[in-house]
Amino acid sequence: MSKLRTAIIGSGQIAQVTHIPNYQSMEHAEIAGICDTNIDTARIAAEKFGIKNYYDSHRTMLEELKPDAVIICVPNKFHCSITLEALELGCHVFCEKPPAITAKEAEKMAAKAKEKGKILSYGFHFRASEHIAFLRSRIAAGKMGTIYHTEVKWHRRRGIPGWGCFTNKEIQGGGPLIDIGAHMLDCALYLLDYPEISYACASSSDRIGKTSGVGLMGAWNPSRFTVEDGIFGYIRFADGTSLDLQTSFAINRREKDVRSVKLFGSKEGAELFPLEIYGEEGGQLVNLAFPFMEMRDWHMDLDVNFVNACLGTEEPLVTAEQGAYIQKLICGLYESAETGKPVIF
Repeated sequence: MSKLRTAIIGSGQIAQVTHIPNYQSMEHAEIAGICDTNIDTARIAAEKFGIKNYYDSHRTMLEELKPDAVIICVPNKFHCSITLEALELGCHVFCEKPPAITAKEAEKMAAKAKEKGKILSYGFHFRASEHIAFLRSRIAAGKMGTIYHTEVKWHRRRGIPGWGCFTNKEIQGGGPLIDIGAHMLDCALYLLDYPEISYACASSSDRIGKTSGVGLMGAWNPSRFTVEDGIFGYIRFADGTSLDLQTSFAINRREKDVRSVKLFGSKEGAELFPLEIYGEEGGQLVNLAFPFMEMRDWHMDLDVNFVNACLGTEEPLVTAEQGAYIQKLICGLYESAETGKPVIF
């Protein structure tokens, strides 16, 4: 099997902690170059990881190295433009989540990938969980019956990031919904198999983010806090299924961090993470736990899947069309929170 020649665009934390080590550990992938708008940052990362080529222009890097694929690790505002350039130059693209800032951007990205016959995937790594794979197969086999309601949640008690641009709406497009809540939302919708959306409504708060206080993930600047610190939404699908969403960077609750996806079916219910299933058997109510189900590195699993998909040995776990669906729903929730009115799809 040939090797997939890749290039990294953006040399920040997610690139250095996750993608570069992952790709360098794979037999069938290699990193040909790395770039960052700050050439010193790119050089330092290149030296740290033994990457031969580094640049301050992704366009120059792509034109000179002509990689098979790129991994995009830049702020959300630049996902669309860089993805379109890379696809136009003949590269497969793995773009960190969320897909983009707007639904139109995500749709444009998916259309370009289809036009060029290239893979476009996104970093929704929770979806690579073996727990989700098991539950998805159980749903497909009809063991849960009809799923009629879901709940998704990711709360941080006081987890406003004190670094980067996570509190800058212009650069990021939003706060916890587009950052951490998107992961739980993606898991639920993957399990529901992307039903047609009927409407969405939401409310949001920035009361904690715009005041100073104790932070568990560094200090933030309240005067530059332009995103929500929490958003709470409700979605109804055309088939009657409903979904409750709660996500926050900062909320006054007991736990430091709470993340979960709950599904309620006519035969069984289930909760992630970890996986538990609730039903009845032999005239008794039963709870099923899976204490020996492996907890692998889901970032690694998703990176391996992308490499194999580009090499033609697997189907991509996260597709461009699925990313566009998620982005449309995220934007609908933000629109409703801003206008105070439901969004009809």
